Formats: sequence, structure tokens, C-alpha cells
Amino acid sequence: MSQNNPTVKLHSKELLSDNWGKLYKVNYTYILKDGSEQNQTREVYDRGNGAVILLYNKEKQTVILTRQLRIPTWFNGNTDGLMIEACAGMLDDKEPEECIRRETEEETGYTLTDVKKVMEVYMSPGSVTEILYFFTAAYSDAMKTGKGGGAANEQENIEVLETPFTKAMEMITAGEIKDAKTIMLLQHAKINNLLG
Repeated sequence: MSQNNPTVKLHSKELLSDNWGKLYKVNYTYILKDGSEQNQTREVYDRGNGAVILLYNKEKQTVILTRQLRIPTWFNGNTDGLMIEACAGMLDDKEPEECIRRETEEETGYTLTDVKKVMEVYMSPGSVTEILYFFTAAYSDAMKTGKGGGAANEQENIEVLETPFTKAMEMITAGEIKDAKTIMLLQHAKINNLLG
């Protein structure tokens, strides 16, 4: 961990859990602008970094989304636990573009040609270390090389949805799409006129 902020002094980092990700309890001192010091204790969850992509087709005016069970949402008001999302996955020590190409093939069955990185985002910086790398790519029916659905060894059960872009935007307003990364990519596509 590189440290180039002299206003933060780390005192301890205790591993609380090392299951899917690593949960740490950290104690540090933060020096404020007036020179006073605050001692703070926080929990930091390190689950690794990830990548996400929005596949779009100008001719058909469609996007590829997925639907899958996200059990944490079930505990917080999502009654069936299912989420509609853009294709995404963990980097697993791979480069972001390599990761998102692999995830796209596994989850959606599309083999991509050109992939464009559009941004890097800390999704929940108050407690999670993850940086998410955002991509977009045009797709065509000819790029469909597999059935998708996810990797069998990862216990994934992913439904692939080819959705009209205008409907996807309406689904945000209707509360049918509540996933932040997906909303961000759909809004990026609209702002940048990706679908023409």
C-alpha cells in the first residue's frame, strides 16, 4: 500500500474476515486543515477490482443487459433478489480489458472486436476499496459465438436480455433498473449519443 498523504497516519490494520474478500478494521489519525488531529476507526472491505461493459447496437437500437440473483439486495428490499445489470466481473489479477472481454463471452455469449474504456470509478469509497473500470462496445448478431449465461464453475445463472435502448432508459425511471454501474453506462450512452 503506497502512502503519499502526510495527513493520514495508519496505526493498525486488523484482518477481521478473509472469505470472499478481505475485511479489515483500520485505526488511523487524520490531520485536519487547522492542524488538529482526529483518531478514527473504520472497516475497509477489499474484494478486488472489477470491470463493466455496455454492449450496444446502433442499427437495432438495443443494448445487452443481464438478469441474475444478487442476494445482498434481497436483504434490503428487493423482494425477488434479481437485478438487471450491464455485464460485469472481477479482474482476478487480469488487465481490465482482458477481464471484460472474458466476462462478456461467459455472461452474454458475444465475442467483441473493439472495446472502449470510458472511465474508472470508486463505487462505494466509504467502505469498499474496489475500482470499477467502465467500457462500452458495439455488438452485432454475428458476434454471438456462445449461449452466455455465465461460467458453470462460478455457479452463475445469468439471463441475457437484448433490450431496446429507449426501454432501458424508461426502466431506470420505473425502478426496474437499480444498479448504479448500469445506470451510469446507460446515461453515458445517452449523453454521448452512442446509439445515434
